[in-house]
Amino acid sequence: MDGFVIWLAGTQWSIALHESLYMYSITESAHVMAIMLFVGTIMMVDLRFLGVSYRNTPVSEMTAKILPWTVGGFVVLCITGVMLFYAIPIRTWHSIWFRIKCVLLVAGMINAAWSALKVEHDKETWDRGPTPRKAKIAACVSLFVWTFVIVFGRLIAYNWTDCDQNQSPFVQQIEDCKAVPADT
Repeated sequence: MDGFVIWLAGTQWSIALHESLYMYSITESAHVMAIMLFVGTIMMVDLRFLGVSYRNTPVSEMTAKILPWTVGGFVVLCITGVMLFYAIPIRTWHSIWFRIKCVLLVAGMINAAWSALKVEHDKETWDRGPTPRKAKIAACVSLFVWTFVIVFGRLIAYNWTDCDQNQSPFVQQIEDCKAVPADT
């Protein structure tokens, strides 16, 4: 992967995006707004599953109205996330925070798939009744995972553990600093 991110960092479009006066900032802003849309709508559904809010709204009605917005937010999130990675691939790939975020993203997607396939397939039967235990578990996992995706995603921006800093051997190991070219 190191060879790929080094190659990617040297491409004309990567350099142009990173050095752009406006495009990088616009991409970051769109990414943050997509996070608000995606995670905000997911949290609304999760809080309904937990019975904390929207108790009088049928689950099937709520998900029918909200999940298209969630999907839209996810699409914009993915596009802008790839663009942010593309702009600074070496530093991003070697960030421990990015790697943790990627693991959490996979966990969140697995939880969402499990929820959609195993939990929500019979949501009409519990629209007004008690929420099944498995739906509450999925909602708790979702709230935890997406909250920490945001936290670790935010930490990527800081250089506390960057390879170009004077780091301890432990940090150099977790960041895989030996693979980073000296001039990045």
